[in-house]
Amino acid sequence: MTEQERGTSASAQGMHEAIANDDALLREAAEVEQLLRVIRHEMLRVIRDDQSRGQLTPPQVQAMVALFHANQSGASGGLTLKELSERMGLAHSTVSGIIDRLERRGMVYRQVDPADRRSTRIVMTERVRAYIEQQLMPHLRDPLLAALRRATSEEREAILTGLSTLHRLLTQAQGERNTH
Repeated sequence: MTEQERGTSASAQGMHEAIANDDALLREAAEVEQLLRVIRHEMLRVIRDDQSRGQLTPPQVQAMVALFHANQSGASGGLTLKELSERMGLAHSTVSGIIDRLERRGMVYRQVDPADRRSTRIVMTERVRAYIEQQLMPHLRDPLLAALRRATSEEREAILTGLSTLHRLLTQAQGERNTH
């Protein structure tokens, strides 16, 4: 076999390995997506149970929880609609409708941003903040806490390591897409 033939053969073999690797990666990606979907479904069952009792819809709860977490991390003046949309991963117009309904129910209010009078910030009422802190957040955490209690310390560490790694890799990929 000539040098060129060996190079062509190695190149073809490398291509076959790359395709096989891509197939394996696609299968793994599908499995990760499915697992994340099932986990999210289990975690949000509590919200669906509340919804069936006539409480908030899952997107309304998601908005309230995002506002609550923002408040906990120092954004006591609320979030702009753009910031809330980004945190929820939903379109601006969708989140606007969610906030309109929450505002009509007296759960949030819009406040002029003192730093930029052209902008408004969405703020949850104190009553809602207290409800989320004292009732909803513990209720949402119950399934996760129960699962973590059943796990060994090694399993809990593996869960945290795996999720942290996935988050880091997804963040890197997003950064790479934004620079191209």
